[in-house]
Amino acid sequence: MSITRVSIDSDLCVGSGQCAATAPGVFSQDDDGFGLVIPGKEDGSGDPRVSEAARACPSRAISVDED
Repeated sequence: MSITRVSIDSDLCVGSGQCAATAPGVFSQDDDGFGLVIPGKEDGSGDPRVSEAARACPSRAISVDED
């Protein structure tokens, strides 16, 4: 399986930082601490930790679509 799209629902994100801590090559945080997908990394960039970051998100704000 390959990841085709990674996104964060900003309405659900609580700013725990688990995404950026788990997969820092794909996720970052804005000035208020809320999660962001790094521009150009929406495909997960082959990082195997993206799915782990989604599971670690306490508010389930991360969506990972796979083929």
